[in-house]
Amino acid sequence: MKGKYVILTSALLVSVASFAQKDEIKAAEKAFKKGQAQEAVGILNGAEGLIANASDSEKAQYYYVKGNALLELANNKVEEDKNLSAAATSYINLIAAEKASGKAKYAAEATKSITAIKYKLINNAIADSKVDKHAASANKLYDAYLLDKKDTLNLYYAASTYINAKDYDNALKLYGELKDMNYSGKATNYLAVNKITNESDLFATVQERDRMIKLGTHIDPTTEEIPSKRGEIYKNIALILVQNGKTAEAKEAIAAARKSNPEDTSLILTEANLYLETKDFETYKKLITEALAANPNDADLLFNLGVVSSNAKNIADAEKYYTKALEINPKYLNAYINMAALKLEKEGSIIAEMNKLTNSDKDMKRYDALKKQREELFRAAIPYLQKSLELEPKNADVAKTLLGVYSALEMTAEKKALEAKM
Repeated sequence: MKGKYVILTSALLVSVASFAQKDEIKAAEKAFKKGQAQEAVGILNGAEGLIANASDSEKAQYYYVKGNALLELANNKVEEDKNLSAAATSYINLIAAEKASGKAKYAAEATKSITAIKYKLINNAIADSKVDKHAASANKLYDAYLLDKKDTLNLYYAASTYINAKDYDNALKLYGELKDMNYSGKATNYLAVNKITNESDLFATVQERDRMIKLGTHIDPTTEEIPSKRGEIYKNIALILVQNGKTAEAKEAIAAARKSNPEDTSLILTEANLYLETKDFETYKKLITEALAANPNDADLLFNLGVVSSNAKNIADAEKYYTKALEINPKYLNAYINMAALKLEKEGSIIAEMNKLTNSDKDMKRYDALKKQREELFRAAIPYLQKSLELEPKNADVAKTLLGVYSALEMTAEKKALEAKM
């Protein structure tokens, strides 16, 4: 007889708890509708211990109200990062609860909210990067990836941003995830200029872009090939491993990558760069020769060879490779920018020497010679900067550099004309 009373008492306790959590959810919902999001979250946090025993439909309602309240707080800049993350977790729990119950009441709305949170995280990450808050930016990009694991580009950007934050442990972890999924990032972008915004819009397919051209909403269609990012991924993995004293492990990782992706010439460059870093110049030259033999007319390969050579302070080779890349692709924007940078890079040593000179006759003659050399560097860079701006008129960094060159050479008319365009 005693056993039956125990069962009855337990049932009553569960029933009371059920009524309590329903009341808490209703109270929170009422507070939220009154614009008291913080109070709603507080009420729901107080009922969190009861929710484990709730039905799936009650759990879904609980997480729906909590997710909405947290998102409202985030939108009002109240602990934005923390509340965005917590709101996303609530919506994910909501979807799981409705999946378990077999009834989808809030799931569609929750999915839309998760998507909105994802893009808000991305936009906030971009804003953080602009003010050098790279660690915060990387965390947000990784959170955005966790909300939508199909969008692997956010994982790639998170890893790269951890590099900028000098958080090499997290960068290595994320690059490891990219390596395990054999991420490439190689793609074709279909672009066209929006007549209203005058900005380039990205389209999923060439057919979709061409349809908008025919409708007259867009003009100037272009196609942009995005090269494989495997080389960069393995390069950064290798550099972190080398920095951690694991050179042999780095070499093994790149050798394995090349074996798995024999068609990806960017990995040859990654391996070459590793041997350059470890001062094995003989193997480095052998790999560069191999890369050129495989694709002698690949503009991207030649450009990357230019970058590797520039990093090795081999300026003559860098110029040779950039020039060849431009011969193959006369619209290669980054090759023009890097060529200009190579020309201007020599200015630093000239300025350093000029600052050491005295007012003696001998030093004044040397000063004049150095001044002439500096002016020649500026003049040599002008065609590459002008072509860069022709290809990308809104590139502010190139425009500022060109203005500086015009100013140094006292090219007043050219400077005023460019300022007017800017």
